[in-house]
Amino acid sequence: MVYQHVLRRALFRFDPEVAHERTVALVSRLGRVRPAIGLSRRFYGAAAPRTVFGVRFPGPVGLAAGMDKDGVAVRGWPAFGFGFVELGTVTWHPQPGNPRPRLYRLPASEAVINRMGFNNRGAAALAERLRLLGPAPVPVGISVGKSKVATDAEADYVSSVRVLWPYADYFAVNVSSPNTPGLRGLQDRAALDALLAAVVPEAHGRPVLVKIAPDLSFPAIEDVLSVCHARGVAGVIATNTTLARTGLSSVDSAVAEVGGLSGRPLFGRALEVVSFVASRSELPVVGVGGVHSADDAARMFDAGAALVQLYTGFVYHGPGLVRRINRLPARDRTG
Repeated sequence: MVYQHVLRRALFRFDPEVAHERTVALVSRLGRVRPAIGLSRRFYGAAAPRTVFGVRFPGPVGLAAGMDKDGVAVRGWPAFGFGFVELGTVTWHPQPGNPRPRLYRLPASEAVINRMGFNNRGAAALAERLRLLGPAPVPVGISVGKSKVATDAEADYVSSVRVLWPYADYFAVNVSSPNTPGLRGLQDRAALDALLAAVVPEAHGRPVLVKIAPDLSFPAIEDVLSVCHARGVAGVIATNTTLARTGLSSVDSAVAEVGGLSGRPLFGRALEVVSFVASRSELPVVGVGGVHSADDAARMFDAGAALVQLYTGFVYHGPGLVRRINRLPARDRTG
């Protein structure tokens, strides 16, 4: 209640990207105060450890990629009960992303539209930051994507994985963002097969997950799963943002903006994809997309998700949402 009625109101007075940057900066400063982190983790966290794709997670709720692209606040996020943090999406070449404005709130729909374009300081800079910080208090995933200037996607992803593998507990191969031209074509069977054939060996045993779009048809998802099985992928992240605009309130002025939609309107489709992947594969599934309540998370777990991730739900509901999910009865977290 304090977050929604005080902190969120204050943050929502700022431009969305400015609010995002200030939030990450504040969490980064919090991460330097170890006693505060310990106390906060005890309040927001839960003793719900689990091992998924060979990684031991202290809790089932993760911070999704996109919130902390450059690992600025990697030590602070666990204070809010997150059992793991996914950094990135990071690319081999540093890049500024698309022109601003590129991030839009849709408050009546509890949604966000973004066309950020993988703005980040590059994989080498992230590797150096993580080297200096040392081991994180929770598992760290790193989402890798294709640089906009890259003509050889496989070499581009491999370069990032090579420099980052010492610092990643797992890698997420992002081939599903709608904001990099041609990226979603890497979900096609032949392209994905070639990409994973190059990336998986370079991870040196770190689990490699593939993040898929909610806009894929079920036959296309089956093709993705077939390639994932053949190439030794450890799991699937379902889903990324959507190009669909169903379920939005006409009150929101940003409904016509170009970019990927996240938030509450995505939940139904994300749940369908999680259920489909879980029914067609034994690969662990990370459920993400529109989780805005503990009940949403419970439905993700019931559909077959082993873990869940938050981004837009965290923006609208704050750390209390993480706490409520962490306190779900164990039967709802069996995955």
